[in-house]
Amino acid sequence: MPVQLSAAEIGTFLEEVFPQVDGDFIIEKVAENAARVRLVTADKHLRPGGTISGPSMFALADVAAYIVTLAMIGREALAVTTNCSIDFMRKPAAGKDLIAEATLLKLGRQLAVTDVRIRSDGSDQLVARAGLTYALPPRPAGDAVKA
Repeated sequence: MPVQLSAAEIGTFLEEVFPQVDGDFIIEKVAENAARVRLVTADKHLRPGGTISGPSMFALADVAAYIVTLAMIGREALAVTTNCSIDFMRKPAAGKDLIAEATLLKLGRQLAVTDVRIRSDGSDQLVARAGLTYALPPRPAGDAVKA
């Protein structure tokens, strides 16, 4: 299945349905079953010790998974997270944005499964890795895709 929404179209949609995250995330790329999303870090994302907080990294993983899912299924506000497992692997670099690479592993009629790898901008080392599952609203039969 080809990409249903561009990065710009997803950005506009997120502004409509999730205005609370406006300015926090930049959709750098969407492709078939893939997305690259940047968390623009600020003081509000820090925890004691001057590093990016776990909840901020979780939010990036969740938003990246939502974006890659929307890219493939179109405008669907009611796709919701049903599971997330995240491994925090090392301290993110201070003062750097975080970059998430999301890969849609499976897109069915009811569920979407995504792998998200998070790095500090400019680094090849993972700071976190997450697996997320999204529940999808009912869609017409035959609309399932094997990623």
